[in-house]
Amino acid sequence: MAGTSSDGVKSVKRALDLLMLLGQTDDGLRVSELARQAGLALSTTHRLLTTLETQGFAQCDPETSAWHVGRAAFTVGNAYGRRRSFIAPALPYLKRLRDQTHETANLGILDNDRLVTVSQVESRQIVRAISPPGGHTPVFCSGMGKALLATWPDDEIAALAERSGLRPMTPRSLTTLDAVLKDIAQIRRRGFALDDEEHIQGLRCVAAVVWSPTGEPACAISISGLAARLTPERIELVGSQVRDAAISLTQHLGGLPPELPA
Repeated sequence: MAGTSSDGVKSVKRALDLLMLLGQTDDGLRVSELARQAGLALSTTHRLLTTLETQGFAQCDPETSAWHVGRAAFTVGNAYGRRRSFIAPALPYLKRLRDQTHETANLGILDNDRLVTVSQVESRQIVRAISPPGGHTPVFCSGMGKALLATWPDDEIAALAERSGLRPMTPRSLTTLDAVLKDIAQIRRRGFALDDEEHIQGLRCVAAVVWSPTGEPACAISISGLAARLTPERIELVGSQVRDAAISLTQHLGGLPPELPA
C-alpha cells in the first residue's frame, strides 16, 4: 500500500510538472519536447497528458500534435485570481501605466519567498519585456520583489537572504546582504524599487507597493522594459508614475500605507 501511495504522489507531481511546462508557452509543445523538458519517458508523458486531457486540464491540437493548457486550468487559475481581490481593480491602473510609459505593466505578489507575476498588460512596442503571469522570479533580483521587501524589517530581510541565498542571475545582481540593505534603504527613501538589469541583462523594472485596508503590503505594480528605453534619465520620471499609480490603487482599495521601517 505504501508503494502504491508513493507512486500516486509521484504521478501527480509529474502531471503538474507537465501542466506547468504547458503554461509557459503560447504555441504548445509536442509530446517528445515535453518528455525531454520534464525528463520523463515518452510513454509516461503521453499517459499523463491523456489523463490531464480527460479532466480538461490539457488539450491536443490535432493539426499540429501540439499540447496546450486546457479550459479547466483556466477555471482553477481564475479561482486564485478571485481570492486576490486586488487583481481586477488593478487592471485600469496597469493599462494607464502602460499607456503613460509605453512599456509593459505588471502586478506581482510574494509567494514562497519568490515573486510571482499575477497580472500583466503588455506594451505595444515591437520588442517587449515579458515575464508572463504565473512566472516566478528570485525576490532579490526583482523590482516588485524588492519593493515588497522594503516593507519588511531589516532582520526579516536578512533571514530571507540566509534562507534563500543571493544567487546572481546577471553580473548586476545583488550578491551580499550589505548591498541588499543599501538598496532597500534607497527604495524606502524614494518610494520605488529598481531592478537594474539584475534579473535579465538588457531589461529594467521599476516597481512600487500597493497597500491593503489592513495596512499590509497587498502586492506590487511595476513597469518593465528594455534598458535602452528605460534609461537612467527616465528612471526618476517612470518611478514617480509607478509610485503615483500604486498610491492611487491603494486609495481605491481603501488602503493606507504605514510608515516604512527605517
